[in-house]
Amino acid sequence: MDYKEIIFEKDANNVCTITINRPERMNTFTPTMMAEFEHAWKRVATEDDIHAVVLRAAPSKAFCTGVDVKIGLEDSENIWSKRDPGELLSPKANKVWKPVICAVHGLACGGAFYWINEADIVICSEDAEFFDPHVTFGMVAALEPIGARYKMPLGDVLRMTLMGNNERISAETALRIGLVSEVTSRDELWGRADELAKIIAEKPAAAIQGSVRAIWESLDEFRTVALARGLSYCDIGNPIGMAQVDRDKINTPDYKVR
Repeated sequence: MDYKEIIFEKDANNVCTITINRPERMNTFTPTMMAEFEHAWKRVATEDDIHAVVLRAAPSKAFCTGVDVKIGLEDSENIWSKRDPGELLSPKANKVWKPVICAVHGLACGGAFYWINEADIVICSEDAEFFDPHVTFGMVAALEPIGARYKMPLGDVLRMTLMGNNERISAETALRIGLVSEVTSRDELWGRADELAKIIAEKPAAAIQGSVRAIWESLDEFRTVALARGLSYCDIGNPIGMAQVDRDKINTPDYKVR
């Protein structure tokens, strides 16, 4: 596919960087971008030289402000045939078990949560502001806040949803409630996301992907079922006699404490 609204790049460190690239429209998504993300996620899932992903947005006032309302979505008039945009935009909805590091700057609202909710690590710059404008415009807010419930405490999800455009979650508050795990300056954001991705990409790919899949799938299961499945994933991902690392090389004191 010849991407027009995203930039897809791979480097020698087994890191793939996907850049949302509509800065002139606040990096809003369109049917074209949705199709491009579906294609891009399929590449990420199937190309074994990709071990980790950085998801970011072209420099502008916003990381993403949801769907481009001037273009809208191409959807069926049959209510039973309608699809959630997240089915195309979101990594986990597309069975991507490669770790995704999402780097958020500026405004992030509405449909931006399709990416934020399904990223494995979310970091943001000091100027980041998170909110959900749906109810302000008389629209039910359901899909994005339901996804956010797995990232944020229920009270914070409800407050964000019900306040609409009248309140925004700052980077500081996002860190406090667990929506993001780190805050950087705007200038350091992309470099830090790439640094995290490279560290992860250096680790054995099968172990990383099995861990991501086990943890995410556990969210849809009862605890005992999740533990039973997790044990089977340990067996699959840790085959006897197939060590993937040299333990003498990794037992070094150069780790960092966050």
